[in-house]
Amino acid sequence: MKRVFMTLVLMLVSVMARAELVVEVTQGVEAPTAIAVVPFGNETGRALNEDVAAIVQQDLQRSGFFQPMARENMLGFPVQQSELYFRDWRIAKMDYVVIGRAVPVGADEISVRFELYDVLREQSLLSEQVTTGRDNLRDGAHFIADRLFERLTGLKGAFSTRIVYVTAEQLAAQKQRFRLQLADWDGARARTILESSEPILSPVWSMDGSKLAYVSFETGKPAIYVQYLATGRRERIQSFPGLNGAPAWSPDGTRLALVLSRDGNPEVYVLDLQSRQLQRITRHYGIDTEPSWSPDGQSLIFTSDRGGQPQIYRLELSSRKLERLTFEGNYNARGRLTQDGRFLAMVHRSSGGGNGFDIAVQDLKTDRLDVLTRSGMVESPSIAPNGSVVIYATQEGTRGVLSAVSLDGRVQFRMPAVSGDVREPAWSPYLR
Repeated sequence: MKRVFMTLVLMLVSVMARAELVVEVTQGVEAPTAIAVVPFGNETGRALNEDVAAIVQQDLQRSGFFQPMARENMLGFPVQQSELYFRDWRIAKMDYVVIGRAVPVGADEISVRFELYDVLREQSLLSEQVTTGRDNLRDGAHFIADRLFERLTGLKGAFSTRIVYVTAEQLAAQKQRFRLQLADWDGARARTILESSEPILSPVWSMDGSKLAYVSFETGKPAIYVQYLATGRRERIQSFPGLNGAPAWSPDGTRLALVLSRDGNPEVYVLDLQSRQLQRITRHYGIDTEPSWSPDGQSLIFTSDRGGQPQIYRLELSSRKLERLTFEGNYNARGRLTQDGRFLAMVHRSSGGGNGFDIAVQDLKTDRLDVLTRSGMVESPSIAPNGSVVIYATQEGTRGVLSAVSLDGRVQFRMPAVSGDVREPAWSPYLR
């Protein structure tokens, strides 16, 4: 069993190829909401470099909760309320319609005014505006999609967030190029944060979204680095002999939980980033790894095979009270909590279920566990900041892709690359 446990860890250094990501919905809700996002008007006097309404429409469609109307089927293109004829949209069997227009604010800024209407009731549900730079219209579009999603579902949108992931390119028989990539949630605007000829593992966001921590082998052995996204500055965290891995930011950003084998066995430690004081958290002859913080910062969850099989435990930092959280299945690892602390997402293998690994979620209030995927080989789950979706890496044939599933299992989508594989996704917190 320990061999299987370490094999899944070693999978993270497999060969990958760089590529763009595209969201493809593979399963949505049974009756998605019909919505029309009408092309927005442009009153700026200049062509816009982004089609804001198209991005909004794509965001809503890719959530799996909405079925937007195709533009070629629209009977009209209103941009303000006086041009909106509800009868046309009722004939088209739309539940909601979104209209908007871009107006100039200054030489380099644009205000996008958007409105949401209930077609049946002929009522305005939302009327707002967002001001953004001409070169940042995609950010404005994601914000609009967030506001519409929240108004119609009651759940805060996560379209304005980012993801990071790792890719690699085979240059020659014994030479590879690894990249840490940063992109919009939908894979757009990907850019390279770090490039290396050695593996990059375990990227994780600070809770304020300003920094990443990750493991790099660029010196020939694993070391943990912190990178500041605004400036690109990198800082190497003190390195110890043996394993240095699995960094995890505390909610307040002052500490890193990490896994070290400095004393001979993988154990969980906490490093104070200001004082550089290191505190050992776990003490056991088994493997203790993959720490993650509770939302209040008062406890850590981690994976351990101390009971004979990899399972997830919670340790209160003040009292050192240890609690095993998972009992169903013979393998539970890489646990991640939702921001309310109630749900635990993990890599799970059912007892008697062969060698397949899937994404499962456990309600820590009721202890109910639901298996959300049936792919048989998943890794690296990361939860959206609104707690609605888990993104993870999996295999599709011989290729690695990123996929995602909602916590209730109703919505699934994948983010295949145009070519090659991707791994190690990490979803950002809400960004300012």
